[in-house]
Amino acid sequence: MDCSNSAHGGSDGWASPNAHLGRFDGAVVIFDDRADAGRRLGRALEHYRDQRPIVFGLPRGGVPVAAEVARSLGAPLDVFVARKLGVPTHAELAFGAVAEDGTVFVDALAAELGLDAPTIERITARERAEAARRVARFRGGRPLPAVRGRVAILVDDGIATGATARVAARALRSLGPSRLVLATPVASPTALKSLAAEVDDLVCLYAPHAFEAVGLWYREFAQVPDDDVVTCLEAARHAVTSG
Repeated sequence: MDCSNSAHGGSDGWASPNAHLGRFDGAVVIFDDRADAGRRLGRALEHYRDQRPIVFGLPRGGVPVAAEVARSLGAPLDVFVARKLGVPTHAELAFGAVAEDGTVFVDALAAELGLDAPTIERITARERAEAARRVARFRGGRPLPAVRGRVAILVDDGIATGATARVAARALRSLGPSRLVLATPVASPTALKSLAAEVDDLVCLYAPHAFEAVGLWYREFAQVPDDDVVTCLEAARHAVTSG
C-alpha cells in the first residue's frame, strides 16, 4: 500500500496501453500492487480532472487504489461502504450486497441456491452492522460528502461478481451525482456487462476472459487492514487542505 503524499476495457479481454503484462507464479500479472493499479487508473480518468470529481473507494482493498486516483485528479477522497452477502456454505461467493445507507441487492443466485428469507435477512443484518462499524471507523463521524450535482467516481481494486459495486453504485446514484463513474483496474467481463447499465461511465483497464480472481492480476495483493484505510483517508484529506 502506498498512500503518501479514458482507457475503457471491454468484455473481450482487451488491455489498455497503460497495462504491462508479466508472469508471476504461473499467472499473468499486470499490476505490481494497488498503488501501481491506482496510478494507471488515474491516467485513464484524467479527462475528469477539470470536472471537480469526488472519488470514493470501496473498502478495504479499493481505498489504496482510489487514493492514487484522487491524487492523480487532485480530487477529494472518501469511502463508500458496501458489504457482500456471502453464501452460508461458501462465504466468498456473493449472492448479493448491502450498502452503508441500507440499500440491498439480492441476486437471482439466492433463489437458485434455495436460500430462504430468514437466512437472507440474518446475513443482511450481520453485514449491515459491519458496514455501520466501518463507516464509523473510516469516516470518524464526518458526514458523507455532498454528491448532488458532482461527478462521483467509485473505485474498487477489482470486480469479480459485481455485487458490492452494484449496490454501492445504486446507493450513490440516489444521491444525485451529475455523473456516476465506476472505475477498476481489472474485472470479470461478465460483471462488466451486468454493471454497464448501473453507471454513466465504466472504466476498466483489463477484462480478461480467464478472470478467475482479482488477486491473480496483482504481484502483491495482501489484505488491507482498517488502519491502512484510515491512513489513506487522512493522507488524502491533508493533501486537499494543504494543496
